[in-house]
Amino acid sequence: MIRAKEIRVVDEDAGQLGIMTPEQALALARSRELDLVEVAPGANPPVCRIMDFGKFQYQKSKRAHEAKKHQKQVVLKEVKFRPKTEEHDFQFKKNHIARFLEEGNKAKATIVFRGREMTHQELGRRLMDRLVEELNEVAEVERPPKMEGYALTAIFLPKKR
Repeated sequence: MIRAKEIRVVDEDAGQLGIMTPEQALALARSRELDLVEVAPGANPPVCRIMDFGKFQYQKSKRAHEAKKHQKQVVLKEVKFRPKTEEHDFQFKKNHIARFLEEGNKAKATIVFRGREMTHQELGRRLMDRLVEELNEVAEVERPPKMEGYALTAIFLPKKR
């Protein structure tokens, strides 16, 4: 599959074998029971390496799997309030948000208005302002409180330590 007239060949121990035709390099690779792989097609001349391609792909997938294992997925957790949420429920839900933030996740606080509650949005605003104020030790506001249809939402990030 190598189309260049001349290629630079590197052996399995990263030693330079020089510039040769693809046929010569392929014969050399077959004599060592290995594969000829083009590693730098943009170079002049293209660079090919003699290696065990199956082993190379396996090691590459293992490295990718290891890198993926150490990544932390940030999840957006949502807690819903109502404008008439009582004190105990407010504290309980606020503590849930604080716990989500300590776990390293983002938290979305939503105050949902239904029917005639829309005429008293200031109750929901006060509740959200209070929530922002009480969470300022553990959270910073990524998106400030904003009305979206019948809901007032804000997104919190965990504070940097």
